[in-house]
Amino acid sequence: MARNIATNTRVEFPELTNFLRGNRHAVFLTYRRSGEPQMSPVVFAVDSQGRILVSTYPDRAKAVNVRRDARAAACILGADFDDAWVQVSGRAEVIDLPESVDVLVDYYRAAAGEHPDWDEYRSAMLTQGKSVIRLTIETWGPVATGGFPAHLVSSSTPDAQGK
Repeated sequence: MARNIATNTRVEFPELTNFLRGNRHAVFLTYRRSGEPQMSPVVFAVDSQGRILVSTYPDRAKAVNVRRDARAAACILGADFDDAWVQVSGRAEVIDLPESVDVLVDYYRAAAGEHPDWDEYRSAMLTQGKSVIRLTIETWGPVATGGFPAHLVSSSTPDAQGK
C-alpha cells in the first residue's frame, strides 16, 4: 500500500482564497481575557475581498473575545480528516444588527448560493439577533496535507504493517 507523503504548498493570496472557497469547516481561534486561546468549530464563508465570515450570536465567546482583542486565527479543514488544510490569521471584527443583515446575506450567498426568499432570510436573521465575525487575513501558512515525511518514504520501506 502506498504511503501518503506530507506536503506544504506555499500559495499567494488568490490561490489561498480559491482554497478557502472550496471548504466550509474551520476551527476559529480567539483569545480569552486571560490570554489563553479559545477555539470554536465553525462553518465559514469567504466574501468578495477574501475575508472569512462566521455567523454567530453577539454573546458567544468568540464574539466577546474579538470585541476585546481583534487578533484571530482559523485552521481551515477539508471535508475529510486527511484532506488539505491551512492556517490563517489576522484581525477580526464583530458586525452586529442591523448592519450584520447585509453581511449575512453575503455569507449565505458565498456558502450556499441564492436563497428562495431573501425577505424571509433577513427577517429570520433579525429575529435570531445574528452577528457576523469578519476576519481580514494578514498571514497564512502553506496549504498542507498530512502523511509521512518524503525522506522516510521509499519503495523499499515497509508499510505500517511491515509488508
